[in-house]
Amino acid sequence: MTTIFSTCAIPATAPETPPATGAAPASAGQSHQVLVRRLGMVDYAPTWELQEQLLAETLALKTQNRLAAEAGQQVVATLNHLLLCEHPPVYTLGKSGKPEHLLLDDAGLAAHGATFHRINRGGDITFHGPGQLVGYPIFDLDNFFTDIHRYLRLLEEAVILTLADYGVRAGRIAGLTGVWLDFEEGAPNPRKICALGVKCSRWVTMHGFALNVNTDLSYFGHIVPCGITDKAVTSLENELGHAVPVSEVQERLLPHLATLFAADLISQSS
Repeated sequence: MTTIFSTCAIPATAPETPPATGAAPASAGQSHQVLVRRLGMVDYAPTWELQEQLLAETLALKTQNRLAAEAGQQVVATLNHLLLCEHPPVYTLGKSGKPEHLLLDDAGLAAHGATFHRINRGGDITFHGPGQLVGYPIFDLDNFFTDIHRYLRLLEEAVILTLADYGVRAGRIAGLTGVWLDFEEGAPNPRKICALGVKCSRWVTMHGFALNVNTDLSYFGHIVPCGITDKAVTSLENELGHAVPVSEVQERLLPHLATLFAADLISQSS
């Protein structure tokens, strides 16, 4: 079973606020170890291929474990992975997206040094580029909890806590996935600082989140971000008035993810 969730809209059954606590400690047969790869600047296509490879390996082990359990044999806990990176300018369109929300033709893409990919997450179009922290968790949620909405809320919560480290107050807008500033109902200038979009196959996730740190926001002017026309996009640099190293934000984010998922983060060579 494969489930796809949008970068934009929260399914109607999703809670509007995160659970009060994160994941419980790992129990027998579970692993809360997360192998973290800091990839730096990397093209989009090979990173997508790496996600697909890790997803396939995890699903194959889950099938092997199911057969072993049926035979009364020992099972092996699956691994969890987190890829952290930046991308050269690229626009990605989810399975439910509208191609017309990309406002550039091939010549326009080339003029802006950008590429375009149709991908297998949910949602509409978004932008990735230098100065944006992108995270791709390939988590087996059987290791944590089998609740995709809770998973999304915890990813958002990790970003909200990271922004709070910089004195930036962020939150959620009902019915819209992601992390927002001026998020309170009736606020005059709601603006998105982090987008989310995931795919989940047999409780194994891929794709993830994109946090605008020092992102060139002009690239968002060439799309209808997530198909939303009445809300702005912002970055940490835009809010603080000065640039912040993406690597610094990355390292501040990791402890929040570790706490919320009760995870043991293990650094791997990229």
